[in-house]
Formats: sequence, structure tokens, C-alpha cells
Amino acid sequence: MKVLLLMCGEGLGHTSRCLALGKEFLSAGHNVYFGAYGYSKDLVEKTGYTAYEIPPELALVGKAGTLNMRKSIAKTLQNSSPGDIRKILKLLKEIEPDVVLSDGYYLGILAAKYRKIPVYFVGHQFNMAKFFRNKGPLVGLAGKLVKKFYTRVFRSVDGIIVPDYPLPYSVNRRNFVLSRDINDTIFFSGPLIRWKYGEVEAKTLPHPNVLSTIGAFGYRAAIFRSVLEAAKLDPGINYTFITGPGIEASQFPEIPGNVELTGFTENPFPYFKGSDLVITAGGHGTLLESLAFGLPILSFPDEKHNEQENNASMIEEMGCGKRLSYLTRPEAILACIRELLEEEQYARKTRRARELAETLDGPAAVRRLLEREVRKKCPEK
Repeated sequence: MKVLLLMCGEGLGHTSRCLALGKEFLSAGHNVYFGAYGYSKDLVEKTGYTAYEIPPELALVGKAGTLNMRKSIAKTLQNSSPGDIRKILKLLKEIEPDVVLSDGYYLGILAAKYRKIPVYFVGHQFNMAKFFRNKGPLVGLAGKLVKKFYTRVFRSVDGIIVPDYPLPYSVNRRNFVLSRDINDTIFFSGPLIRWKYGEVEAKTLPHPNVLSTIGAFGYRAAIFRSVLEAAKLDPGINYTFITGPGIEASQFPEIPGNVELTGFTENPFPYFKGSDLVITAGGHGTLLESLAFGLPILSFPDEKHNEQENNASMIEEMGCGKRLSYLTRPEAILACIRELLEEEQYARKTRRARELAETLDGPAAVRRLLEREVRKKCPEK
């Protein structure tokens, strides 16, 4: 098959899932093409693949840990152009894929439907209307239009792939609000992780080790600094900070001896396997990667980002970690770290999550699904 993977560039979770799927399809002998933009495209290329440039579709703007919906809408509209859909149509004509997988990227779905190419939506957030509530009449109107749009999109695709544990174990289950008439098109694949736990060699790190993936940029910088202050309070706990693209250790002159800043890495999984705990935001991708590697989680969801807040609350409800706030003081952060490291119940819960992820083998499950469905439509494939 020719498989085209299109991805939203806001947050690297979309990209990481597409890389997992691309690796799986390539290993089975299929032809894979990636479409991405921004640092998402950079990550695809740093991983060793070629990526086509596609138009950006969404922009998230915020400050001090809070998502600003008004500014996000304005920035998204500013980035949009009537020529964007033509660019995607041209790409489809050039590649002539047998199937399109669109991870949070709606232009790809519209273009594939126009070209009559089978298209599957990959996503974990199905209640976007909540983002627009209680933010004024104009934002509320935008929310109603967005809901009408994505509801039609979900009804039009050939299938919806949810990259999460099946119900009742899904991290995204508070964000899963879909009408019953499309139930037959929904497939819970399990986590889409680039590397299985057994395939990864652990990074040699001093223990106990806390892995922080909070990027030190934009509206998350305050959280980054709070975690850094928490690290100074107990030299007996070691920390590894994956700081995100464009961040240099020289920006933080007072780094204690128990902290290592790695900069950005295309492959964080050896760090996952070598650590005892993860501190991250509320992004679905990193939460699922952490669980698939059996790690308890301290989650700092972006405030007023309903999806992330729901994800973080679910992690706490599942007994796999705690939900914190950008207002949480360093002393309280340290207390939570100690609790998650010392209480066996967290290790037991996350170990079961790792075992379930291995059993489900999400990338292989998606590959088998697409092979079966595409062959129904094109028996020669």
C-alpha cells in the first residue's frame, strides 16, 4: 500500500504517533509518506524520514500556563489561506495514496474525501466544543461552528482510530463524546508508541531519577522553573530535563548538581526506560508514552485547556499519578515526587499499564486494520 500520514504540528504527540505508524507500515513492506510542518516536520526529518511541507492548520497561544482561546483563534485565522486546500490536493495527486491517515489534521480529510481516497482520522480529543465555553459570545459562536464542522468530519471518514487504551482504561475517556451513529467506525488501537519497552536500552541514570519533559518555553516556562526549584530542595533525588527545541542549558546558570539538562532529543525512550517517574504537561501523547513504559506521572496540564485537564484528572483517578497546577509550589511538587516514588501502589498500577500496552501493540493493530480494509476496496493490494 501507499500510506500517507498527515499530522497536526501543535504538540509533538501527533508527530510521535505518526512516526510509530510509519515505522510499523515500513517494516511490513508498505510505502509511507509523511506530511508535516514546523518543528513537527523537523522531528520527522531528524528521525531519518523525508517529509512533505503541508500548511499549518492550528495555532495555540497562551501565557503563564494558561491557554488563550481568543488569541489562538486569531492566530489560526491569520495562518489560514484559501490556497491551503489546493496544496493538499496537489500532494494527493502527486502521491496517489491508497489510504490517508490524518492525525488531528482536518485539511487532509477534506482533500482525501474530495479525491475519493479512503481516509482515517487519528485522534484522542472529541469534545472540542468545551474549549469555547464561557469565553464570550464571539468565542461561543466559533465553538458552535467548530462543533458542527468536526461532527460532519467524523461522520464522513472511513474510520476513527483512537490511539489509547480501550474503554474502560482510556486516558481520554472524559474527552470522548461522539454520537452513537458512528460507533461502528471507532477503533481503540492501544498506545501508538515508536518503540516497544523490550526494544529499548535504558539510559544509564542515577536513581531515583525524575524525567521532566516540561519545555522551558512559552507559557510553560514558569512550570519548568518551579520543578527546577523543587530539585534543589532534595539533592538525593536526581532529575533529567528534556527541555524542548531551541532551549540551551546556558539560559539557566544556577543548575544544581542533581539536575542534567539534555536539550531536545528525537528519541526520549531510553530516558523513559532509565527513569522512575515522569513530569510532563497534560498532552495525551507523552502521558501514553509514560504509561507504556510503566512510569508514574506528575501532570501539569495547561490551564483552560480542557482536554489536558481531563487527561491529567484521569491519570490521577486511575491511580497512575497526580494532577498539579502551575501555581503548585516547589515544596508541594517535591512532596508529590516523594509519594509517587515511595508508594508501591503507583508502581503496580503503571506496571499493569505497560503490560497492557505490550499486549495491544497499537501500531501493529492499526496496520492490520488498514490492510484488511484497503484490500476490501482494492483486492489487488
